[in-house]
Amino acid sequence: MGKLFIVPTPVGNLEDITLRALRILREADAVLAEDTRTTGILLNHYDIRKPLLAHHKFNEHRTVEQLAGRIESGEWQTVALVSDAGTPGISDPGFMLARLCAERGIEVECLPGPTACIPALVDSALPCDRFAFEGFLPQKKGRQSRLEALREESRTMVFYESPHRVVKALAQMAETFGEDRPAATVREISKLHEETLRGTLGELLRHFSEEEPRGEFVIVVGGKPAPPKEKRSKYSDINSQNEEEI
Repeated sequence: MGKLFIVPTPVGNLEDITLRALRILREADAVLAEDTRTTGILLNHYDIRKPLLAHHKFNEHRTVEQLAGRIESGEWQTVALVSDAGTPGISDPGFMLARLCAERGIEVECLPGPTACIPALVDSALPCDRFAFEGFLPQKKGRQSRLEALREESRTMVFYESPHRVVKALAQMAETFGEDRPAATVREISKLHEETLRGTLGELLRHFSEEEPRGEFVIVVGGKPAPPKEKRSKYSDINSQNEEEI
């Protein structure tokens, strides 16, 4: 029986890949790629020559059984699953194959490595000790209801968004969470034109209404602030004690 390795790949700069990930890619009998052209650029950069098979959201329902079968039979001893950028399964294909392999007793191992979520969260300067990763909002149906469900969320929230929906997303978030909610946009992470903007949802909305959004975006939104604590008079404890004595 073979083994499935889930291999994170750079979200931008091709140097953002671990030595271990490169070793697994070199040892793999097959590389399952979201887009073989994109992965081909990475492999060529590191002079890796391996069979590339397409495994993406449009065919994974049809091919997952066959792929798991080839690993289970031992036809493939080492298989590397990659996406176009970041860690497979995180807003990318990969979950279905990993789940089926696990169900069949095939060993699955995910390597640590690049993802857009964590750099954006830390770079936002918003609280990152606890956060809610939401990934991509639904494009149409269920989009507003997803945001409404997060209205009371107190943790920092992280969203992925494509450039042509950034203004719409910021407008909906400002309407749902309030224009004064702190937020940040991080785009083109680790690429030449990487940019982080911090402010309120209203300020970011006005900026991108005037400046056309470009590149892949991560939107980080502060959680709902806790209500202010009730101020206590310095005589409160004394009055309470006197009342108890009475």
